[in-house]
Amino acid sequence: MSQSLTPRELLPVTLLTGFLGSGKTTVLNHLLRHLPLTAVVMNEFGEIGLDHQLLEESRGPLALLSGGCVCCQIQGTLAPTLKNLYMARSSGKLPPYERIIIETTGIADPAPILDTLLNERWLAARHKLDGVVTTVDAVFGLQQLEAHFEASRQVAVADRLLLSKTDLATPEQIAALTARLAELNPAAPIDTVLNGRIDPARVTHLGLFNPLDKHPDVAKWLAHQRYKPASRTLLGGKAQVATVPMHDTRIQAFSLTFDEPLDWHGVLSALEMLQAFRPQNLLRMKALVNVKGKANPVVLHGVQHLLYPPAELQAWPDDDRRSRFVFITSDLEAGFVAKLLNDFTQAASV
Repeated sequence: MSQSLTPRELLPVTLLTGFLGSGKTTVLNHLLRHLPLTAVVMNEFGEIGLDHQLLEESRGPLALLSGGCVCCQIQGTLAPTLKNLYMARSSGKLPPYERIIIETTGIADPAPILDTLLNERWLAARHKLDGVVTTVDAVFGLQQLEAHFEASRQVAVADRLLLSKTDLATPEQIAALTARLAELNPAAPIDTVLNGRIDPARVTHLGLFNPLDKHPDVAKWLAHQRYKPASRTLLGGKAQVATVPMHDTRIQAFSLTFDEPLDWHGVLSALEMLQAFRPQNLLRMKALVNVKGKANPVVLHGVQHLLYPPAELQAWPDDDRRSRFVFITSDLEAGFVAKLLNDFTQAASV
């Protein structure tokens, strides 16, 4: 039996998503010029795929998933494809690619794809989710977000947003779209891309934290202060909350902070309860937890019904010792989540 790979040895996987016509393939072409040893998995909706023919030459392999949406065929297409690529790489049949980019079709819901990458044991033992990058059309993006739920989800789960076609949009369109993106995903940085040009460093190492860093900059992905506080007052004076009206009735982004160290079993019980009964409503969760009895913080990361294995950091990233949770949810009230965490953590500490 082979030994477990260290975090540095895991193959990074970037999920490149975005609604129809938002410029994903153009961005991908640019990235491949600078990251030539990249395996590409493309998904096209329909029986005949064309987008792969628009890709420029790359030293890495290309796998095409056509005939349907990858988010609807997860078990039958994506996982076996990634396994086959990895085995061919290991045997020398394919070049020793250093990373994978999965480009979804424009109407894909990214959550099931993230679930597979994090939850399929064979894949998770050899790969790591390096981040979610979402392209947004500056001209039509606002209308797409209002008309298509998939577009909202693509934005909500992103680690970085790429705003395309800004040269064709008016300043008013860009301002309105940027404000909407901030409502859906307050912590995701927004980069403007023209003709797909983006520094590869801006779209890599976006995941949980960079294992190459001695002191991971948790603040850059947690960024809890950018989220609106949950709309329910918690008991016991542990959490700092306030009542805040939300503009979107489907997707909400909010934060919870706890002043005192939390009982680990209470935290896990609350999150497991949430994921067991409302997995389709929990788009994303990130947390930095001050656990009773531990000197250093524990990082948590969740997608729908999956809770990624916790990681204890070697040190606190700053002087703030509060537990900080950020949630992006769909049709799930912030007050319900706040009460669940409060009830379970307080019950466990009695």
